[in-house]
Amino acid sequence: MSNQHPSLPEVIEADIRRATRLEYWTLFWLATIIGAMYLVTGSSQAMKTAWIEDCLSLVPPLLFILAAKIERRPPTRHFPYGFHRVGSLAFFGAACALLAMGAFLLFEACSALVTQEHPTIGTVAIFGERIWLGWLMIPTLAYSVIAPVILGRMKRPLARRINDKILHTDADMNAADWHTGLAGILGIAGIAFGYWWADSLAAGVISLSIVKDGWRNSRVAIAELLDGAPRAVDSTDISRDAERIAAGLGGGHPGIDVRVRETGRYMRAAVTAADRDTMGQEEAEAILGENAWRLIEVSVSVDAPQGAMREAKSMVDTQRKSGCDAVKGDGDQ
Repeated sequence: MSNQHPSLPEVIEADIRRATRLEYWTLFWLATIIGAMYLVTGSSQAMKTAWIEDCLSLVPPLLFILAAKIERRPPTRHFPYGFHRVGSLAFFGAACALLAMGAFLLFEACSALVTQEHPTIGTVAIFGERIWLGWLMIPTLAYSVIAPVILGRMKRPLARRINDKILHTDADMNAADWHTGLAGILGIAGIAFGYWWADSLAAGVISLSIVKDGWRNSRVAIAELLDGAPRAVDSTDISRDAERIAAGLGGGHPGIDVRVRETGRYMRAAVTAADRDTMGQEEAEAILGENAWRLIEVSVSVDAPQGAMREAKSMVDTQRKSGCDAVKGDGDQ
């Protein structure tokens, strides 16, 4: 049984719409934050790193909005399985961007420490008074974490309910922005007290956080694209839903092989058995309960070697029976 273009439960549809609205709000707030950060960045390595991280934060919400639109398109002749996997592709793109940029920023921070590059932060004239730019950087950094942290806390439960790794990645980035802001503030304060290395050290701490998230997400994204077992939204562990399907359809039934793979926010299961007398879509959906909407297809196939042996045995039995009937008929004559 196959359902290539599923109709989602109303509660899931509502959660996806709400998540989309949150992502549009995220883009708005990030635009104001990026503009404010750009005006006061100066030559501070920590500020540059925080600014680039904020620019990177645009990627997940944009990919989520794009994937949410494309994945609902009906199948075509060129894409007979539909476009559900666009979510996996978008997740992979976001993870790779995070990992690459985090590695680059970490290299820049380490280079500044090794070469002992002393940052120079100038002054700016405001109402006829010269003010050290660092004193403007600190409140700007504080402003840059308020909205993302609130939005991140709102997105995380939604990401779990709709099983969306892009949204969860975005929530992680938003919720972790206070680390970035705090590290940046400490770096600027360090410069004010004469600790030139505090700026680059803060940039390195921010970069390590980006690399960590990028590496974890890249592992999960690659596993999805390689048809690996579905992973949990918030870790590299196998999804509980996938384990329940495999155990429910295959448990207690020797000779049955159940394989589950991820297709964006959905899953597909392939069941190989000795014959057709096995469980399928309805049984699998009953196992998942309220998460049954995730199971887009259950395909059941007969194991060719066992099926061929069964058919050959049946033919031999038929021939033997026919031979015995023929011999019996001759004897009667």
